[in-house]
Amino acid sequence: MPLPLMPKATAVWLIEKTSLTFDQIADFVGMHPLEVQAIADGEVAQGIVGFDPIASGQLTREEIARCEADPNARLRLSEPSVPLPKPRTKGARYTPVAKRIDRPDAIAWLLRHYPQLPDAAIAKLLGTTKETIQKVRDRTHWNSPNIKPRDPVILGLCTQSDLNAAIAAAGINPATPPQLSEDAA
Repeated sequence: MPLPLMPKATAVWLIEKTSLTFDQIADFVGMHPLEVQAIADGEVAQGIVGFDPIASGQLTREEIARCEADPNARLRLSEPSVPLPKPRTKGARYTPVAKRIDRPDAIAWLLRHYPQLPDAAIAKLLGTTKETIQKVRDRTHWNSPNIKPRDPVILGLCTQSDLNAAIAAAGINPATPPQLSEDAA
């Protein structure tokens, strides 16, 4: 069960402004009933200003009145009127500055050993752009003369499990070793 915002301050407000039992308040704010009783006695949470759960939209007056009438009833949080923001997904992969120079080498290795791997999968795996992948493929990258295909796992740009997952997602059989093209041999 989700808890209200600022549970102790909400408990202070409910103790001061309602006739709810300590058990009801404790259940709503996720505290022990003895802790709620200690707040009511002034032993705990001195100086905490009460937080109005009605003004914040977490409770309604009707819900409080319903629970005041029945000591066995439990308070329920109201549905938020504003939709909650979606949790942030994993952002772009950070590559330390010292390893960024190795990215084109890893791109070249993947292009040589897994040519059927889509550019989007390579970009996600190595944290690069499709433009950089295309430049390495066309040999128009600014550092093309110095690019030597090297395994991205050995370079530390991705994990073996991430590489295997990308290969499997592309429908490539990971059990077969990567095939070198005719010009690479």
